[in-house]
Amino acid sequence: MFTKILFTLLIAVTTLPVFAQSNSQLRQQQIDQRQANQARRIAQGQASGQLTPQEAARLKRQQEQIRRMEARAQADGRVSAKEAARIQRAQDNASRNIRRERTDAQRVR
Repeated sequence: MFTKILFTLLIAVTTLPVFAQSNSQLRQQQIDQRQANQARRIAQGQASGQLTPQEAARLKRQQEQIRRMEARAQADGRVSAKEAARIQRAQDNASRNIRRERTDAQRVR
């Protein structure tokens, strides 16, 4: 009985960091995928003329700020849930800005 409890405890202790790491990696992948998607939307807006050079530059700066937030979050080797939520809010804001700029009346002629 004691060995079963000890064995179960040993497995739990050794697998817990793996689950924490995989959650962090999943958050990291989601952030990276969304960043790539937003960069693609900006590039498409530039190519189609929906974004002026000034709008594109402003949106790219915003994406760079998010990349810096992500780098700071990864500095300790993992992205916590709180850090991921903060980055996600910034990405939500950037996504709204991309949509607004691409659908406004300003166009490249």
